[in-house]
Amino acid sequence: MHLTPREQERLLIAAGADLARRRVARGAPLGVAESIALVCDEVLEAAWDGASLEEAIEAGRRAVPPEALLPGVPALAPAVQLEALFPFGSVLVHIDSPFGAVEDDAPGAVRAATGQRELAAGRPRAEATLTNAGEASVWVSSHYPLDALNDAVRVEGLPEGRWRLDLPAGVCRELTPGVPLTVRVVQTGPTPSADTDTPGPTSPAAGAGA
Repeated sequence: MHLTPREQERLLIAAGADLARRRVARGAPLGVAESIALVCDEVLEAAWDGASLEEAIEAGRRAVPPEALLPGVPALAPAVQLEALFPFGSVLVHIDSPFGAVEDDAPGAVRAATGQRELAAGRPRAEATLTNAGEASVWVSSHYPLDALNDAVRVEGLPEGRWRLDLPAGVCRELTPGVPLTVRVVQTGPTPSADTDTPGPTSPAAGAGA
């Protein structure tokens, strides 16, 4: 039986989700790996059945009862991202807080340090206009190369070189069909001299795990 890497990953997620369901059925607590597998499995099956993106995300949020988790699991998985195949194509699905809010003092929690960090410091910035010429919304994630987007997306005003959205990691922008969107972009690759570039966005400095 010959399987593509994507098919292998799908079957691995299904196995993890099956383990999670069997543990829930007998009242055993769930760890982070099988909990995430169950969320992903529910999202993938909802997408396969023709659900909308919003319905698939909601299916993922309902997948794991909070009382079924081991302590610290929500802190170890503050978000889940996966690529799901919908009838209209593949979409990056992002679920914030899939297991509920995280207490600051929970095991495994990450606390932000004081101050700000400049993201992609010293790299050239520019503006470009993205237009989705397709019939369904397209989501572009922060670090996806803009020269490798869905064929339905037109990119105008992009300078030479490789660029991505100037957003923090894990953030996406939605491209509504037929609505041009002007975005700020940042060049990928080696960091050039900072004295010729405009400042980038900032984010709270990352802290140590609790």
